[in-house]
Amino acid sequence: MRLTDDRYSSERSQFELALRMIRHEARTRTIRECTGLSDDRIRKLYSTYFQNSASCDVKRRRGKSPRQVVRYVKTPQNQIQATTLVVLFAAGLLLRIDSDDRVHASWPRPDVEFGHRLCRAYENYLLLHRHPQLSFEWAWNLLHCIAWNDELYLAACDLCPARYVQDAYAIDKGVCPACEIIGNSV
Repeated sequence: MRLTDDRYSSERSQFELALRMIRHEARTRTIRECTGLSDDRIRKLYSTYFQNSASCDVKRRRGKSPRQVVRYVKTPQNQIQATTLVVLFAAGLLLRIDSDDRVHASWPRPDVEFGHRLCRAYENYLLLHRHPQLSFEWAWNLLHCIAWNDELYLAACDLCPARYVQDAYAIDKGVCPACEIIGNSV
């Protein structure tokens, strides 16, 4: 038996994704949803590869994933970063944005390919923002919240052609966070 045989490619992909998500400090439930690995297997991967490593400062987050949407619209910087993530999700084919700026999920349910695309989008987000405000779990929550179109949606700016993440239950000033920052600094 060789590791390179095709019959092991699925398991290897699950394993690689689990390690990648652990590096991003994803919670066990999130990893399980994407990989299909058991909670026990995920914990063993963490303890084997990360827990006793002196050069690695990966922490395991406990409890439920964050659910509040106010984090995405709390400040203009957070709104810009949330919007960046939504664009990266759309570029990674995790979301589809229609002509009416409504967002739709492109994946029926998470799987290994979905997880790799999510990780890729999050890693690109980290490259684009020097001081990222949103953790991997916040990105996971944003992906689900924006796809449901109930608490978050894409709003259009009245001053420029930009779209931005907006809270459906908050008063929308009609100004994107970039225009708001520029307006406050002038």
